[in-house]
Amino acid sequence: MARASLELHAPVTGVRWWREVGWRHVVGVVMVVVCVTPLLYVVSASLNAGGTLTGSNKLFSQVSGANYAELARTDFPLWAVNSLVVCTATALGTVLMGAAAAYAFSRFRFQGRRASLTALLLVQMFPQMLAFVAIFLLLLTLGDVFPALGLNSRLALIAVYLGGALGVNAFLMYGFFNTIPRELDEAAKIDGASHAQIFFTIILRLVSPILAVVGLLSFVSAFGEFILAKIVLSRVENYTLAVGLYVWASDERNAPWGLFAAAAVLAAIPVLLLFQFLQRYIVSGLTAGSVKG
Repeated sequence: MARASLELHAPVTGVRWWREVGWRHVVGVVMVVVCVTPLLYVVSASLNAGGTLTGSNKLFSQVSGANYAELARTDFPLWAVNSLVVCTATALGTVLMGAAAAYAFSRFRFQGRRASLTALLLVQMFPQMLAFVAIFLLLLTLGDVFPALGLNSRLALIAVYLGGALGVNAFLMYGFFNTIPRELDEAAKIDGASHAQIFFTIILRLVSPILAVVGLLSFVSAFGEFILAKIVLSRVENYTLAVGLYVWASDERNAPWGLFAAAAVLAAIPVLLLFQFLQRYIVSGLTAGSVKG
């Protein structure tokens, strides 16, 4: 019995170790190299004062902050502010809309509830960009009546993003809201709380993980979105980072690749910081909603 226990706890070595464990380390190292190499190449290009990608084949052969200093004299700071404003407003609006819809579907029983949930999910099978012609014509018409919601308006772009953000997010939140016991709602109602008070003071605090996940996904999606932003925004001063950096890189021969690489490095910082700040909510927010549907 003791011998069997020793054999059970003996370390795996030799061919058996490579067959069961070793190959996983090899695959992991290869994937890390594949993922990290492009990042190192971009960082190296951003530090290359020559401003070309071909001159960055040798990583960090030149180290200079000239490209980063030059960014301050371009439209990059303005584009960064535009992106942060649009993405933050989109994320907050998505969270509030999705939470309100999920609360209604989770707590209220009304005719067509299941059909509405299914319809929300099915609509999201078609990307919003498929309707870019209709969106352009709609904003073109709205601009004659409400200039703030017409073309070349950041508010109009936010409205477009919010128009396609409800379906999947509401469905994702719905599963999480179902994990919150209804007894809490009933106890609050006995104390005289209204549905609005229950929603804002009790429920939202309990579902903060899924709110963080939806907010993060919405922010990242809007931050990197290009097609709709390019259609809606036409003036350089209103560009988001995705549109502005595309304009820089559109001319392959004369593109300022050094500035482009430096801008790409700086543009990644807000997303990384947001991810680090919200990472403790991500796992619980994505998995808890699958417990009870």
